[in-house]
Formats: sequence, structure tokens, C-alpha cells
Amino acid sequence: MIHITALDTGTVRAWQRGAPDAYGNPPERAVSDGGGNPCRHCLRYIPQGAPMLILAHRPFEGLHPYAETGPIFVCADLCARHPEDSPLPVVLTSSSHYLIKGYARDDRIVYGTGQMVPARELLVAAETMLKRSDVAYAHVRSARNNCYQARVDRA
Repeated sequence: MIHITALDTGTVRAWQRGAPDAYGNPPERAVSDGGGNPCRHCLRYIPQGAPMLILAHRPFEGLHPYAETGPIFVCADLCARHPEDSPLPVVLTSSSHYLIKGYARDDRIVYGTGQMVPARELLVAAETMLKRSDVAYAHVRSARNNCYQARVDRA
């Protein structure tokens, strides 16, 4: 059994108050055009006309060669965190494919785990990946731009 882990509420609230991103910059404020800006906290698309934040995010504790940093969106207004025990969020079903990669306890990529999977097979592929003893968790990323979407953990 697995669950989808959205970004931590405390971190997102800090960004909503102007705390710096992974590069030390304040989040950029923008307005969603409704064209597919997934919030990494509520794991919903930010509606057209709604304020949003664009910032650099590094989903790892420390700095090391595998600690990828990239752009993400979050709602500028308060939103509820995606519950870990709920079904697959819409933002992980709307593209045809997603990239998933497994990581070890030391936050290093477990080589051979990276794969593009059809959206309909995402949960099964992630569950299979997390059965490996050398994989502590997985990341789901966009297949087109490699942007971080969410983390997958064992339930």
C-alpha cells in the first residue's frame, strides 16, 4: 500500500508569507492562466484567475549531486493539503505519462528505477517500485519537463 505525499503545510505557509525558495529568492507572484498549474500542496490545478506562487523547490534535505532543484507552483491563497489516504489526485491523472524515480534513504537515486509510465499505471508502478528494499520513497515528475509533482511513500 502506498500514499501520495504533498508538500508540507508549514513549508507552503512560509512561502505564502514570502519565505525564500531553494535559491534564496522570494516566491514570484503570478496569476494562473488555467492552463495546468498544479499546486504541490493541495495537488489540484490552480484555477484561472487565481493568484499563485512560482518558486524553486528542492525536495531533499541537503545539498548533494542528486538534490535536483526545479520550478513548482503553489496556491498563493491558503489551500488544504492533499490527504495522504485519498485517491490519486487529478494532477497525477491528466497527463498521458509521468516519470517516477526511486530514492534510497540517503536521498540518492536508485539507478534503474527511473521510468516513464502511463498515468493509468502510475500507482501500480510506484507500488512495485516501493517493494524493493533499496527504495525508501519515489518522486513523481512530469514526463515533459521533469518538474517535481509529488512524493510517493509506503502507507
